[in-house]
Amino acid sequence: MRKSVTRGLLVLSPIALAVAMSASAGPVSPDKPSTPDGLGGIHPAVQTAMQRDLGLSGTELAQYLRTERMATQLADRLASSQGEHFAGSWIERTPRGFEVVVASTANSAAKLPRGTSLRVVDDSFAELNLSKAKLDGAVAKHGAANGVYGWFVDVRTNSVTINVAPGARKAAIDFVARSNADIGTVRFQTMASQPKPLATLMGGSEYLSNDGTNYYYCSVGFAVTKSGAQGFATAGHCGSAGDGAFVAVNRRTVQSIGTFAASSFPNGDKAWVQVNSNHTLQPVVDGYSGSDIPVHGSTEAPVGAAVCRSGRTTGLHCGVIEAKNVTVQYPDTSVGGLTQVKVCAEGGDSGGSFITNAGQAQGVLSGGNYSCKGKQAKLATSYFQPINPLLTQYGLTLKTQ
Repeated sequence: MRKSVTRGLLVLSPIALAVAMSASAGPVSPDKPSTPDGLGGIHPAVQTAMQRDLGLSGTELAQYLRTERMATQLADRLASSQGEHFAGSWIERTPRGFEVVVASTANSAAKLPRGTSLRVVDDSFAELNLSKAKLDGAVAKHGAANGVYGWFVDVRTNSVTINVAPGARKAAIDFVARSNADIGTVRFQTMASQPKPLATLMGGSEYLSNDGTNYYYCSVGFAVTKSGAQGFATAGHCGSAGDGAFVAVNRRTVQSIGTFAASSFPNGDKAWVQVNSNHTLQPVVDGYSGSDIPVHGSTEAPVGAAVCRSGRTTGLHCGVIEAKNVTVQYPDTSVGGLTQVKVCAEGGDSGGSFITNAGQAQGVLSGGNYSCKGKQAKLATSYFQPINPLLTQYGLTLKTQ
């Protein structure tokens, strides 16, 4: 899962060192640029990345942000209004702009709030989750089939979508048959490249972990505290409990910053590093454009919402949440409970932050496929460990502004 490098082979650029040390720098308050109505509160780095990665004009982005706020506010109300018929809700882009869609198995649904639309479907959210649970049970008992890369409830297509390698459709069908999942709820989707954890050797590092033998490269997630101690959330596959955490000082020297206090992988991809008392972590995310993005909370964003990922290898990139509670089949293990985002990432970005334009922490990068280079960026899918279950499991408090 991880590539290692011995101490004598550390090759780090001055830029990478500056990035690694920026975790202890104070937040910057940039001047707000001139923006269309509705964009005045968005962070400049997030605005730039969202317009670039999502292909939105300033006016389209303003409309999207209004729709996103409405979707977040209405999520619980939409679910309760449909009761057992509820089949999910999401943000959808249409030729006219953006809207909130709620799916229901009822032909005559309760009256919906203005700005939302109804989609009548065959299977409820509960029925879809039952099928997914059977797939999860099958992989726990028998293992996943070769070429099956993961599965999730896709509310947008009212299905349990299974990501399958080219030519592996028969193996995927056999896998579904072994699970006893309702085949009528399942659809197959070709994924040309298998996801993998992204704690790999790259040029430059945000932080390094050490298991007593080798160093591994990952990215800081979010600043946290626990009973007066401070540290940061990151991915579980970046290090085991007791492993050391370091930053690079020069090409052949590293400096200890703390220890992995707890870690879980592949039962989720959660960890937190307790840092030494002489280090300070600010409640910000690196925007890689001369300013930091403040963290204000951890309200969960809906499917269809835009989130931005920050990591030491590829900087800041934005994409759209496609599904939640996703089970991902990495090369040698299966990990459940992840969130799937259409955004690129590369080795060493693991553990890095996913955050909304409003400064709401979403999770830490687990893995992905492809890269951020050229045409591959448009094909890439990434997965993050949601932050709230991580905080709850380890009794952590998110540092916020």
